[in-house]
Amino acid sequence: MKKTLVAATLAAFFFTSCSNQNQDDATAAHGQEHHEGMHHGDTTSADAAGQTVVETPDYTSVAEPFKTKVSQLVDEYLKLTDALVASDAEAAKAAANQVLSVAKAMPVAAIAEPEAKTYAEEKTQEVVSSATSITGAATIDAQRENLEQLSEAVFAMAKAFDANHQTLYYQHCPMALNDKGGYWLSSNKEIRNPYFGDKMLKCGSTEEVLD
Repeated sequence: MKKTLVAATLAAFFFTSCSNQNQDDATAAHGQEHHEGMHHGDTTSADAAGQTVVETPDYTSVAEPFKTKVSQLVDEYLKLTDALVASDAEAAKAAANQVLSVAKAMPVAAIAEPEAKTYAEEKTQEVVSSATSITGAATIDAQRENLEQLSEAVFAMAKAFDANHQTLYYQHCPMALNDKGGYWLSSNKEIRNPYFGDKMLKCGSTEEVLD
């Protein structure tokens, strides 16, 4: 009876967490089975399609050249997350440099509407700051620490200026950044966690969808 109670308690623990790193090897293996079942690669929150995580103003009337540049920024950002998923620090640095190049070439000055211009300037600066930190980071873990702000800024720009040419998924891992949780942007509904790579590849869920 006591063994049955202990087993049930352990099962409940593993069901509520993506992480099992504090357990011994046998328990960790058992926890991974629960983790895979709970956070499959295509996990989507029930209301994700209509849910709003990042609030943005509507600047969809901004001229096309700026939108095209934001779309390019998204493409370069996605290469960065691919590199982080692969735990490839050199590829992540190269991709972050490309993100930085696109951000610095953003034609913000061409935006006529003052509020839209200010918003674009703020988000572009956040992208530049985060990407610069990633390019200067010495380790893959340090690179990942700067992904959260970059992800929010890129997603906000794509959403506010209606600049995505593909469906984008704003995804979240509750275990990222020392259990604070972290978001990232993906063009794939299937979860591929850039905060942990193959250590917890499928840990996460889609929280907002931008069509």
